[in-house]
Parts: sequence; C-alpha cells; structure tokens
Amino acid sequence: MAHKKEAYKEEMYGDAVREKILEFAEDGWESIPEDEREEWFTRFKFWGIFHQRTGQEGYFMMRLTNADGRLKPDQLRTIAEVARDYARGPVSNPEFGNGWIDLTTRQSVQLHWIRLSDVPEIWETLESVGVSTRSAGGDTMRNIVGCPVAGKDAGELVDTTPLLDRFQEELRDDDALANMPRKFNISVTGCHEGCAQDSINDVGLEPARKDVEGETVLGYNVRVGGGLGSREPRVARPLDVFVADEDEAYEVVSGFVRLYHDHGDRDVRSKNRARFFVDDRGPAEIRDLLQAEYVDFELERAGESLREEYTYNAGRSPDEGKADHVGVHDQNDGRNYVGLSVPVGRMPARDAIALADLADAYGSGEVRLTRRQNPIVVDVPDDELDALLSEPLLETYTPEPTPFTRGAMACTGTEFCSLALTETKARTALLLRWLTENVNLPDDVETIKIHYSGCTADCGQANTADIGLFGMRARKDGQMVEALDIGVGGGVGEDPSFVEWVRQRVPADEVPGALRNLLEAFAAHREDGQTFREWVDAFGTESIVELAEPEETDYRDPYMYDAKQAWYPFADDEEVSPADATGTADD
Repeated sequence: MAHKKEAYKEEMYGDAVREKILEFAEDGWESIPEDEREEWFTRFKFWGIFHQRTGQEGYFMMRLTNADGRLKPDQLRTIAEVARDYARGPVSNPEFGNGWIDLTTRQSVQLHWIRLSDVPEIWETLESVGVSTRSAGGDTMRNIVGCPVAGKDAGELVDTTPLLDRFQEELRDDDALANMPRKFNISVTGCHEGCAQDSINDVGLEPARKDVEGETVLGYNVRVGGGLGSREPRVARPLDVFVADEDEAYEVVSGFVRLYHDHGDRDVRSKNRARFFVDDRGPAEIRDLLQAEYVDFELERAGESLREEYTYNAGRSPDEGKADHVGVHDQNDGRNYVGLSVPVGRMPARDAIALADLADAYGSGEVRLTRRQNPIVVDVPDDELDALLSEPLLETYTPEPTPFTRGAMACTGTEFCSLALTETKARTALLLRWLTENVNLPDDVETIKIHYSGCTADCGQANTADIGLFGMRARKDGQMVEALDIGVGGGVGEDPSFVEWVRQRVPADEVPGALRNLLEAFAAHREDGQTFREWVDAFGTESIVELAEPEETDYRDPYMYDAKQAWYPFADDEEVSPADATGTADD
C-alpha cells in the first residue's frame, strides 16, 4: 500500500502547486484547513516552502535553487535584501541576530521566518533576477551540485557548466518528473579535487578517460546509489558505464532519473531512497534496465577512473591538493578566485550585501557557493587582489580561517527543524571559539573537519567528517539534556569512508572536553605530516574510544537544557508566538 504522501502528490504536485500557494498567501496561512495542513505542507516543499517546527505556526523556511552554486551578478544582493526585509522572526538569535541567510551543503541558500503572505512579493523579487525556488524541496530532483568553480578553475579536467545547465533547464524543469518516489540528488564532477562529492549522491558523474577507437577520450564514469542519513549511509556504486560527451552524459543521468521515477518504491518512505533501490536491484540489473528501456545508444563499459586525484574532504595532506575552496586560487584566464570561510554557513543580510558589493568592485559580480557552506568571489584580477584581501569584511569571513572554523559545518537544528534533537548552529559557533582558544594543533594542520547534524538524517554530513557529531538526548543529574554522539574518521575522496562512532549520548557540555582530549592525543601521537583521517586509520578506533573521554570544562552550554521543549530555543518565554491569519507576527 502506497504511503499517504503518495496520495497527496497524486492529487496535486509540481508546478500546479504554485497557484494554490498564491491563493493561500492572499488569504493568510490560517486559511489552510487545519485537517489539510499536512498534505498542503507536503506539496509546498516542491516550491521550496517548508513549514517550520511545531510551535512556530505560520512561519516558513524558503529554500532557493540553482545549478552548481552559481549566483550571477545581483542575485546574491537580491537574496540578501529579501532576507533583510522579510526573513525576520519575533525573537533574535543571540549569535546571529535577525535577518540572515543560510548557505547549504547543496550549494544553495535558505531563508527563515518567512510569512506565507510575503511569498508572492518575494517570488517576484527573486525571479526578477533569475532566482527560483522551484524543485528546491520535497520528493523531486534537488539542487544539482558540481564543481563550484566550473569553467573558472585553472586545473579543471572538463568544464561541466553546459551539462549542468542542461540538467537544470531540461531535466529539472520537466514537470512530468516532478513527483519522484523520494528526493533525488545529482552530482557532476569535472575537476581533480572531486568537490561535487559524487560518492554521496543518488547519481554522480566522475571524471574518467577511455580509449575509444584508438583515441583517448576524457569523459565520465557513472556512480549510483550514494547517500547519508538514518545511520545507513552508502557510497555510490560504480555502474560500469563510461559516457564520452555531454549528450551521452545527459541521456544516462536522465535515464536513471526516469528509471527510479518509474520503478522506485513508493510504499515505505524509510526505504525508498535511491541508495536502497540500488541495494535491491544491484548495479548490473540497473545497467541492463537502462540499456533496454531508457538509453538509445550502446553503453560503454567504465573507463579509467581519475578518483585517485580526489583531494576534497579526502583527509589528504595539503601538499597533495585542495581539500576545499577556501583561500586564493588561480583561474584559467589568469585571474583569481577567493574562497571565504563563513562560520557554520550563516551570514547576516548586511554582510551578504557587502559581499555582493565586493564581488562587483573587485570581480565580475558573480559569486559561487560551495558544498562546505562557503562563498567564492570569482574573476579577481591580480592587481585588485591585495585590495580585496584588505577589505574589513574579510576579517570576519577570512580566506585564512582557523583550522576549526575552516572545517566546520552544521545543519539547521532545533531552531527550526522538527526532526532535530539538538540546537546546532549557535552551539557550533561557541564550540569553534572554545576549541580555537583551548586546543593547540600542529602548525601543518590546516583544518579539522567537524560536521554537526542535529539528528541522524545527517543534513550536516557528519558521516563524512574527521569528527562527526549527531544530536541526541541523554539524562544528566536527573535532567533530560541535549547530547551528542561522536564519530571519527570519515571523508570522501578516492576511497570514501564514514565515521565510526566512538562515544554515544555525551551531554553537550562535556563534548568540548572530549574533543580536546581527542585532538591533544592526535597532536601527540601523529606521525609527521599525518592528517587526522590518516591518523585515525593508523591508530585504530578502539584506542580512540579511550582517548575521547568526555569531560566538564569551563565551557558553558546555554542550550543543553532545552531538549526541544521550547517553541524556540532562544526565546525567554515558553509561549508560542505564531503568525496571525494575515501572516504578520503577533506583538
């Protein structure tokens, strides 16, 4: 029997939902019948409109979409102005204030505290500069990820921009494919670093070469069935297919999308992600189905993989290549791109506007977004570089961050998400400062990747971190508190691996002490030049369990006693502060 959400989508989904959102916006969110809200909120997600957690009735998160994290001139500024004018809640976040943007792990942007009545004006403003929310959420093809400096990077293997644009304009815009069994992620890598992280996507293209009719051809190998979450992560499996050009690549990826659309399990939502579909069918059967029913040319067997060159979040030495896009790097036209570090991916609207101004003043105005929740200013000439690096804004969002800030990522957490068990972003900001002040790392360690997910859905990609954190709950001194599981040794790259969990349900105020103990042991016992991931592999997780001893310190966690009881973790009162029927905040 199909899940009830399939019935909601069968009745209405995709492009048709937009008109209903506009109708409800005109009448106010309370015009949505209470007994129908679950089904309408399910449909709204296709248009990037997510109702926030219980207790925040009438407020929505808005997710934007693009291809490959590319924001054209004026797009970042317009997004930031929308955040400044509309993304303002009844209570200020103590760490970040009010009116800000969240940069996501899929190279896009999220806005919070959006009122439904403001959605038509927001859409009109965003769409006037080419920014859309279509297909940003729900059971559909999500934001397509790729190399954020595609077409720019001096060392890229192939410019993936035309292919990514085609996926965006032809595949994702096809309303007949709007209703997928579950959300579906597409990744295209065209660089040496592997920064599109093909191994954790439902379908991914990775650079490869193959001798075809006596000529060495550069193209892609295809992987399927990767993903994180529910403590059942999977590395995408090789499909044993090589595609030599844009047309072949498009046909194979669109073929797998249609195959999963037609044959994916729509009955049990916990088991109907593409990674489980690949578990059940196996790559060989999927390849045969593609050939028989979805692809019109003869599939070539896989070529020589270039994965051994992957360095992005791969736990390799900085001497071997870029682990991220932070810093100053060469473009293929003699100019430079400058990757900035945004702590936990959250930027106040005024700072995002200032960043757009800097991109205009020193570059082409274009800004790129990475999978590590950071922005990149592109097209900076050599003679403008020093002036850009001297700008005051870059003291906050520096291209030379501390190892902890550089490696940090965090999901939304209980601030807005109904699935999360703990607060994430403000806590991570405090944790980064404490670690920077209290832990000394060897000089050659550029980054320690700490990823924090508020629950096991793993939107913060904790499974792929040097140190992964999952939000949990535990009892301490007779009280329910926010707690974290601690894992070590994850990463992507040539040989992706997921963290091994070494501590469970550690009270939040004891986590910094546990991390300090672990990192001091790493600094004391590592070989010269050894990265954290290499050290974990060599040292062994059984020994690390003893080293990561939880400990109370002078760190004070202001959120550990919320345990998801309050309507907003940062509110002084315990009363819900909903939007009223017209979509404006109650005073």
